[in-house]
Amino acid sequence: QVQLVESGGGLVQAGGSLRLSCVASGRTFARYSMGWFRQAPGKEREFVALHRWNSGITYYAYYADSGKGRFTISRDNAKNTVYLQMNSLRPEDTAVYYCATGRTYYNGSYYLDPDYWGQGTQVTVSS
Repeated sequence: QVQLVESGGGLVQAGGSLRLSCVASGRTFARYSMGWFRQAPGKEREFVALHRWNSGITYYAYYADSGKGRFTISRDNAKNTVYLQMNSLRPEDTAVYYCATGRTYYNGSYYLDPDYWGQGTQVTVSS
């Protein structure tokens, strides 16, 4: 059984930054793709970022248009942790952010099809 625990959310003013963390257990971390999704009030859950595993040698990062140029996904295999650095935050970034792991698929770019989810962490951006 895989467990994912997010942290780092909070309240920040527009233009500020947050760094989210997700600690994984129950799976060989370095051999699986990891990503972030978010769900705003009244909206469906949407893809944010993916850190894709490639034969245990090389990792590649992919982003939704909403976060390109502002968000950065990274991972530390020694700590079984994936991060999402969010800069220049906007009120429309307000959402619950979820860490996830699973397989990837290609649809113009690479996306994550999760089989496990974290509990979520709230990010609120005020104007």
